[in-house]
Amino acid sequence: MPAYNEQDCIEKVVYNWTSFLKTKFPNDNTTLIVINDGSKDNTKVLLDELDKKIDNLTVVHQKNGGHGNAVVNGYRKALELDSQYVFQTDSDDQFVSEDFDKLWDKRSQSQFILGYRQVRHDAGVRLFITKFLRGTISAVYGTFIMDSNIPFRLIKGTFLKKLMDQLPNPEPFAPNIFLAVMAKKSGQELFDIPITHKDRETGTVSIVKWNLWKVCIRSFKELLRFRLELNGKVKAIRA
Repeated sequence: MPAYNEQDCIEKVVYNWTSFLKTKFPNDNTTLIVINDGSKDNTKVLLDELDKKIDNLTVVHQKNGGHGNAVVNGYRKALELDSQYVFQTDSDDQFVSEDFDKLWDKRSQSQFILGYRQVRHDAGVRLFITKFLRGTISAVYGTFIMDSNIPFRLIKGTFLKKLMDQLPNPEPFAPNIFLAVMAKKSGQELFDIPITHKDRETGTVSIVKWNLWKVCIRSFKELLRFRLELNGKVKAIRA
């Protein structure tokens, strides 16, 4: 769970997910990993306080590197812990933990399962980027993924390790997209399961600080460049 300037909801979200994990997996060793991406508000202080109180919480602080970088470092931390399954979500309180079971129930059928924000409550700029990326992936890779960058995904740990080994270097702006493309191309059924997406009630959306066209152009170039490497990476994942 990446977090950036979420002081108004981080306590609620952390308590919700850590409680959910204990209830869902009472006999298993589960942990919520929160990557604080250099928050400028009170998020760091709140997380440190929570870390002292909650035994299935792991907090990692890093310099601001962006949402994608925080996600990647969260995956790496999960792999360090030898996680059997890795579930990624966001800290903005726009998802509900009850939807986790929709993905978990499919784990025997795929090693990489995605949710899909059927009704998405986001700013117009984000909706535009999602549509742009969906069309780009379809055109460049000949594959269709409903919500390739969704922060609501379940990945088998051993498969995530293979994907991370093939992630492009330098790190792309939106690594979750590349993981989804590699998973789909390697033969995984992503399912695109409809999930609940709520209005953002607190905090701000960092993407609006970027120029929309810069984000689109950068992502398009990265996806186009990656097309030349994809076949080799898919072979390595399947091996």
